[in-house]
Formats: sequence, C-alpha cells, structure tokens
Amino acid sequence: MGLFRQKRAAPSRAERPPLERLDVQLLQSSAVTLYHKHMLLAQDISCLQQFGYRVYTLDAALWKAPADFHADAKRELAMPEYYVPNLASWIDCLAELDIPETGGVVLQFRHFDAFARSDPHFAHTLLDSIESASRRFLLLGRRLLALVQSDDPRIRFERIGAVPVNWNPREWLDSDRGLRPAS
Repeated sequence: MGLFRQKRAAPSRAERPPLERLDVQLLQSSAVTLYHKHMLLAQDISCLQQFGYRVYTLDAALWKAPADFHADAKRELAMPEYYVPNLASWIDCLAELDIPETGGVVLQFRHFDAFARSDPHFAHTLLDSIESASRRFLLLGRRLLALVQSDDPRIRFERIGAVPVNWNPREWLDSDRGLRPAS
C-alpha cells in the first residue's frame, strides 16, 4: 500500500493549517491524546478524516503481550517484510511511515488501559515512540497523531517525549469523564 518513506519538504507558510483546527489544537501539547468517551473519540476521528487524515485502528483489549501489539501493528499498518516484533523495529518502521502532505495519520488505540495495566512499561514506551516520531514528522510538515481511548477515566501516564499525555479538551476536567472531586 506504499506506506513508507518518500522525499519530503516542509510546507510553505501559506499551506499551514489555521490554529483553530482540531489537529493543531491536539498537537499543541502532545501528539498523544487520551479519550475516555467513545462518542467524543468518534467525533474527533470523523473531523480528522474530513481534514484528510488516514486512520489506523488498533484494539489493545486484544493484546496479552507485546507480541500481540506487534502482530496487530504489522497487519494494520502494512509494515514491511523486515519488521520484527520488537520496539527497535517498531521505532524504525514508524519513522518510515508515509504521512500524506494533506491531512496526516492517526493511530487510534482502543481500550489502551487494558494493555497498560498488564505491561505499563511497554505501553509508556509505545506512546513515547509515537510522540518522538511525530515531532520529527512535524519538522517536515507532516502530522502523526495517536488518539488513545481508555475505559479507565483515571488513567495517567508519565511524560512522553518530555511532554505530558493530556486528556482531550472536552474531557480535560475530571467531571467531564464522570469522576467526582476527591473529598
């Protein structure tokens, strides 16, 4: 499917998207954004598709071990033959992902909390690798986002790529995720 590297150049100032666009808002703090409510995630995915984003969906509820993630990612992202199930290969192939000039690529993770509970270090490293790759793509005018859905509204991650993993603007407050203030 031709997902891998082509020659790239940074966009001219006239080609840059306006600041109020959803993708620009999400990228202001991190390439990785958390979602709790499926409806809000679906709305934002639809919006990004209207901007020309390609969306790849990975269901973390099906992963029992890192090997399951790698098999899912290889299949969904049509990774090249030389992809092997380890983080070094993931990072190398992620850096080679073909990001279109218009729009970008969204890696949509569903039920990520299920896997993050079973292998928190791998889950964090995975998100960190996406943040780092996204920053490099941004230097060339390409946009890579990860929208990470969690059934656990309390999920938190340590900083990735030296930036925090934040909730999306509509679920920023704990009360927006159905949580009550601590007493």
